[in-house]
Amino acid sequence: MKTNGFALLTAMVVFGSSTVLYLGADDKKPVVKTGSATASKPAGTKSSTSKKPKKVVKTEAQWKKILTPEQFLITRKAGTERAFGAAYAKFKKQGEGTYFCVCCGAELFTSKQKFNSGCGWPSFYDPSKAPNITEKRDTSLGAVRTEVVCTVCDAHLGHVFFGEGFNTPTDKRYCINGAAMRFEAKGAKKKPEGSKKGAVSKSGKKKKSD
Repeated sequence: MKTNGFALLTAMVVFGSSTVLYLGADDKKPVVKTGSATASKPAGTKSSTSKKPKKVVKTEAQWKKILTPEQFLITRKAGTERAFGAAYAKFKKQGEGTYFCVCCGAELFTSKQKFNSGCGWPSFYDPSKAPNITEKRDTSLGAVRTEVVCTVCDAHLGHVFFGEGFNTPTDKRYCINGAAMRFEAKGAKKKPEGSKKGAVSKSGKKKKSD
């Protein structure tokens, strides 16, 4: 059977990394087009794997050099600041910005997730960087609670409570100690980890207080 002067594309078969084109119903010789035939991912497709934050590990002595006594007690010894205290009053006045772990500087929350729960501690309905937050079972007070710690440095931040009926997108309340966070207003330069006055820098010299 003869063709009508031009070949019709009738089939395309993929073999490994080459694409084989059969150019006519009665053409026996295929034309091979080299190159990968594997379909590429659509633009903007994210990888299913996410990088785990790099751990920050220090001794108690090293933490004490960069933290105030209150910050050390709360973040390294799982303490709790007083409700409706100075940290909470400061939190209520803070505007748009980001909240970082006071120990290692990992991002935890932003002002977009904060809300007024009336509990006396800073409240958020969700983390801004979920991989930086780890939730752990806590039975320290004889009741089952969910502790919230910094994934990067294991700092105790507070607790998260569920299903309390708040009109938020998640109905979760991350009840966080204000002293465990460092606030950075939008547009401000990021400060180094730790906020203790006179803290020792990596060079061994004392830092100037603000």
